[in-house]
This record gives sequence, C-alpha cells and structure tokens, in this order.
Amino acid sequence: MYRYDEFDERFVRERVEQFRTQVSRRLDGSLSEDEFKPLRLKNGLYLQLHAYMLRIAVPYGTMSARQLRQLARIAREYDKGYAHFTTRQNLQFNWPKLKDIPAILDLLADVEMHAIQTSGNCIRNTTADQFSGVAADESEDPRPTAELLRQWSSQHPEFVWLPRKFKIAVTGAQHDRAAILVHDIGLKLKRNDAGEPGYELSVGGGLGRTPMIGKIIRDFLPKDELLAYVEAIMRVYNAEGRRDNKFKARVKILVHETGTEEFKARVEAEYAKLDGPTINAPQEEIDRIAAYFAAPDYEDLPATSLTLEQARKSDKGLDRFVAQNGFAHKQPGYIALTISLKPVGGVPGDMSADQMDAFADIADAYSLGELRVTHSQNLVLPYVKQDDVPALYADLKRHGLATANAGLVTDIIACPGLDYCSLATAKSIPIAQEIARTFADEDRQQAIGELPIKISGCINACGHHHVGAIGILGLEKGGRENYQITVGGDATEHAAVGERLGPGIDADDVPGAVEVLVETYLSEKQGAETFIETVRRTGVEPFKASFTGFIEARASAQEAAE
Repeated sequence: MYRYDEFDERFVRERVEQFRTQVSRRLDGSLSEDEFKPLRLKNGLYLQLHAYMLRIAVPYGTMSARQLRQLARIAREYDKGYAHFTTRQNLQFNWPKLKDIPAILDLLADVEMHAIQTSGNCIRNTTADQFSGVAADESEDPRPTAELLRQWSSQHPEFVWLPRKFKIAVTGAQHDRAAILVHDIGLKLKRNDAGEPGYELSVGGGLGRTPMIGKIIRDFLPKDELLAYVEAIMRVYNAEGRRDNKFKARVKILVHETGTEEFKARVEAEYAKLDGPTINAPQEEIDRIAAYFAAPDYEDLPATSLTLEQARKSDKGLDRFVAQNGFAHKQPGYIALTISLKPVGGVPGDMSADQMDAFADIADAYSLGELRVTHSQNLVLPYVKQDDVPALYADLKRHGLATANAGLVTDIIACPGLDYCSLATAKSIPIAQEIARTFADEDRQQAIGELPIKISGCINACGHHHVGAIGILGLEKGGRENYQITVGGDATEHAAVGERLGPGIDADDVPGAVEVLVETYLSEKQGAETFIETVRRTGVEPFKASFTGFIEARASAQEAAE
C-alpha cells in the first residue's frame, strides 16, 4: 500500500498547524461560525445535529493495521468509544470536541492519515473496488490510478473551489463493485484491441435529489493521457458549472442540460488546448506509485485447502461464513474475506474501539497487516491463506465480527440519518435495525439470497437508496417521518435508478412492506434469479401491486381499530 513521501508528510503537518490556529480563533471568538465554516470544511470537520463530526480520509479504502489502532485510540480518548465507516470508504467520528480536533489531526498525521478532501467543494476521496489487486476478474489494480489522482488533485489550483463536491471512482474489474456509474467521473481500466492499457470514462453520474447514471464520453482513453483529460473535464465544469444554485451545481446537471455529445465536444476542445506532456505524470512517477502496490510475496500453496474443507464440514457457522463472505482470490491457496459490520440489531457501519484494536491484530496475523473499507460500510481482509480461515473465524467470533451476511437482506447500507445529521428529515438507523431483526433468521436470509437494501434519511441520498434493489428514503410529511420505497436500483455495471412504488408510509410499516416485497420476489423468481434479476425480468408492476395491497390492508386494519 502507499506510504507517504516527504511532500505528503510536510503538507499534512503544515495543514494541521494552520487549522490549529483557526480552531483557536474560533474558540476565542475571533472567528464566527459562518467565518469558520469554510475553514473547517477544508479539514473534514462538519457541524452535525448534536456535535461536530470529523471525517477521516481512507484513500481508495486501503488501510493498515497500524492506522486502525490509531483510530481506535482516537475513538477511545476523544470520542464515545466507536467510529463509523461510510459509503465513501472513509471513517467518521461523531462526537469529537472542537478543542480536541488539532490533537486528533496530529495523531492521524503520526500514522500517515488526515481529513483533507473529505468535505467541501473539491475532488473528494477517490474510491475503488475493495478487492483491488486480488480479484480474479480484474485486468489491472486500480489503486495506482486512484493514488495518482489523489496526489495530483490535492493542491491543484483548478480544483480548490469547484461549483460543488466532485467524486471519482475507479475499477479494474469486469464486475463493477465500485459503483463507478453513479460518480461524477467513473473510470474502468481496460485494454484496446491492440492490448494497450487505458480507461473507459464516464461523466455525470450521481445521486442526491436528482439521481443520474453516468454517460460514457470516452470508450478508450490511453492510460498515459488520464490527467490531462480529467483536467479538461474539470476546466469545463469549473467554467460552466452552476454557482448560483447549489442544487444544480453538480457536473451531472451540466452534462444533462448541455447534452452528452455537446459536453463531450467541449471537453475534447479543452483537451486539445492543453499541453498533455506537461500535465500527464511522467512514466517514472507512475512507476514509483505503482511500486507501492506490488503484489506481496505470496506463499506457493495448493489451490484448495484440505484444512479449510475439513473444518467447514464440521462447523456449520464457518461453512456459512466462508460461503457468504468469502471472495475468490487470484492467488492459489488464498481467499479474501468480507467482515460484516452489520450484526442484526447493530448500527450499520459502526465499530467499537475494542473491536478496532482486535481487528488490527487479526489483520496483522492473517492479512499481512492490511485491510480495506468497502462502500457498503464493511471491511475486507484481502490476503488470507485458506489454511488460516478456521483460526481467523474463531478470532472474529470472539469479537462479534463473524456475521455471515455479506450482500444479504440484513447487510443494509444506512446513512446516520436524524440520529446525527443536521440535514436529515427522518431516521435511518432504527429502520435498518428493524428490517434486520425482521429477517434475523440465517436460513431465511440464505433462501432470499443477494438483496441490497439501502436507506437514506433525506434527499441527499448518502445511503445510496436510489441504487438499492430495495431503496428507502425517509422524509418529513405533516410532522411525521414518512418513507418512500423504490425497487430496481442497481449500482453495478447494470446501473439503474429504482422506481418508486407508491405513496410514502410510516416508519412502523417499513419492515412489513419490505417483507411483502421479498415474498413477491420469492413467488415471481425463476430458478436462481436474484431479487434484482427478477425485477429486471418482470418489471416493477408485480411489486407495485403487492405494495399497494399492503397499504390498503394497513389502512383497513387501522380503520377497523378506530
């Protein structure tokens, strides 16, 4: 994984000292909150419903065990003993005190971490496939590209004050696990017919109040032209993006209102003006970054572990865990494992300081000291020997980290919602918890199969509800929390925005509505179809009909009770 060079170290330490002075001025009243706001946002500090929230950058989701231990220390000493992993592969502390933020940033800098590019109108943390470098369906590791973009954009004057935040995701795999088509820029590593490396590049994806799927404007961009082409996109956006209305300021609106072909023409015209060789990274710099992501020294192992096979036969829990949370590794004898942070009844994405310390030890013992954060608010151990899985599983169980539900109905993405967020209009976490309890039976979860449920507590869509196979959006209506249900969303290479089924419903009715939709799927499915595959085949009409029936039955029952 990438390690800071002298520039990184100096840059981060200087930023900490600058912000220390700014915090001091806010505390003594020299700065008002309005004056302080743009300064704190540049350093990842938000003012939430009850307290400040500090968002920590985890570039492309890759983290070391050493860094996780430091985060556990911060959680224990400066927060309430836990942290929250986000859909941007970052981490948040929800309860730090303003006076302590400089000390926290110092501790982060000690382990090559910071909170830069996690807020404000800049290029945010560039995300990537959580299985980068180990996936069998990957043509190339996307993390060197993500790191190149991070370094290039961090202090680029063109991107210091964009019309709005800007998000980039990159993948090197055939199956999109990085949701690239719902990002401002999506990059897919590929090779052309001549075998040359490059990118398929999409622009204008995004969720929020106006969800849109990205448009491909380059089928193939040579790899060595990346920075100049992205700069051309950013220049067009910086010059023409709306600044008079923040709700129309994202690049997706510019692409939509300009038209894909015209937007592409403007980018190409801007690109033609640039001196590519002076903008694109020299090969020695690309090689330097790539060297940090070289494959580890794997052991020469048999493709199949007899130790693991025998253990699975005698331990149903282990067998279920490997089957559900295991991921095929490109290296024989190894496996990557998703570690769910979604125990039934728990808060999706939360991890206690004690669990973080324990997991750091586990990563050191079983995964070469490395872990990944996923955009579904879970963790991944990327370098596990199959022989070690039984002992690893036992360690995970001891610390409440062995939930075998990756991708299932209880593996729910949820934003913090009205429990924390000042922008939220409804709660998300209690809804996720109740749905998980409704489907707590493990055998039932297995029978239902893959089913991404995603919940947002407002139209900003931090819970990605638009691209949930079942999406839930919480709003306020008449002084009550009201939830809209959508079906058919997809964040993969088949990206789609879900379709609303009908009027909003009360919070208490959401788990029952989800049950009805699940039962509709089970009655409609053919063969081994997943929920989303069934929706694609049948359309949403069967689900609309069952949802309408559910609402009518609830109304009749309420009327009878009155």
